[in-house]
Amino acid sequence: MQNQIFALVLAGAFAASTCAAQTVSPISPNPPVCPIFPPDNAWNVPVDKLPVDSNSQAYLASGGLTNPLHPDFGSGTYAGSTIGIPITLVPGTQPRVPVTFYYASESDNGPYPIPPDVSIEGGPNATGDRHALILDQDKCVLYELYDATPNPDGSWNAGSGAIFDLHCDCLRPQTWTSADAAGLPIYPGLVRYDEVASGQITHALRVTLPQTQKAFVWPARHYASSLTAPTYPPMGQRFRLQANFDISGYDPMVQVILVALKKYGMILADNGSSWFISGTPDERWDNNVLAQLKQLNGSNFEAVDTSSLMVTPNSARSAVSLNAVHPLPPPQ
Repeated sequence: MQNQIFALVLAGAFAASTCAAQTVSPISPNPPVCPIFPPDNAWNVPVDKLPVDSNSQAYLASGGLTNPLHPDFGSGTYAGSTIGIPITLVPGTQPRVPVTFYYASESDNGPYPIPPDVSIEGGPNATGDRHALILDQDKCVLYELYDATPNPDGSWNAGSGAIFDLHCDCLRPQTWTSADAAGLPIYPGLVRYDEVASGQITHALRVTLPQTQKAFVWPARHYASSLTAPTYPPMGQRFRLQANFDISGYDPMVQVILVALKKYGMILADNGSSWFISGTPDERWDNNVLAQLKQLNGSNFEAVDTSSLMVTPNSARSAVSLNAVHPLPPPQ
């Protein structure tokens, strides 16, 4: 789903979001593809020219300098579970169902357009995070759930839930979680087979680390830690692959991911295993090829100071020229 597709902004705004009015060029009322937020969104802007964060070495050490980068996505199953976080596409007519949250005070009430056959992270019987990502393709609205579990009557229970207008640079209310610990959307940070096969990824990736600081930096909105030492990275911290890292010996598919890690980097979005980057499960992935990513480790990265990009704390809009962030068309 390429970022160069734009559509009309949805009428109205979600009560649980903070967003200024935006102007977007109209196109066909039924666009075939949704944007992944505007091109000036924090997820979509390059960070390859930004300064290194002053705490970079400490952050990398806390994540493990020798711990390998790990693709947390692929084909087939591992220990009986699918590998990656799936996306379920639905039309605008998909019936909405109620969801009951155990973090209700920081969740968007819904209802949510959950089909009976919705894809759950790890599969229907998974015992992990059980993320459910649902994209309304007609309205370009993203619905994300954490620990999603169906009830016999068609309703659902979940830990938390968030709704995002993909035309908007909206952020969650400050200190609110989402389906992710950092209060960020999951979908824009996933590595998807279709974009890798096209030859380019034009956004940052989602990454997890086992220990994080009791703090968050823009564009994150929430923390999930009691650790206060400044040696631990805060939620929302951006990392990038060092510019001089030689990618020439890697499979072309892996090179696409490594180029994105140099240009757009990765955003710390949740507590989890060290240097696990997220993607979608897809039977077209070659797990042996993806395993080349494990040749990298924490020492190959650097933390980035993105403070110069922030226009206002309550918007994901970045202070960059739009000419600098429009992606090139995919190769023919």
